[in-house]
Amino acid sequence: MDLTRFHLPSSHWGAARQIRHDVFVVEQACPPEEEWDAYDAVATHLLGIVDAHPAATARWRVVDTSGGPAAKLERFAVLEAFRGRGLGRALVAATLADAEAAGHRRFAMHAQAHLAAFYAQFGFRRTGPEFDEVGISHVTMVLTR
Repeated sequence: MDLTRFHLPSSHWGAARQIRHDVFVVEQACPPEEEWDAYDAVATHLLGIVDAHPAATARWRVVDTSGGPAAKLERFAVLEAFRGRGLGRALVAATLADAEAAGHRRFAMHAQAHLAAFYAQFGFRRTGPEFDEVGISHVTMVLTR
């Protein structure tokens, strides 16, 4: 998978937006008004391309936490046709590496609860109880390097 890093405005936004629409709005029935937010304008986005086809996307942005600034990793999405090839794992690793290259050593996320064990493989640990976000059970996870 080739990865493209971008900020808005960008010609890559349409592809990333379509992936997020297909995965979150269509597959997971997230309300569209919850998927698009002002953070898209300040986030760093990654777009994964496989054989010239947009296949995956993620974003990260800086947030203030009780432990200080952190890179919050968000909106990980892999199109169904590209799942089972390790793209999700590659996307998480690339997003962490990108945020780390920007100087971050603290990372946070709201992970879908059923994916907590997947993110734990990267060193993330749960820091609280499950909570509802857009009708899906999530957990807060953090990683410090």
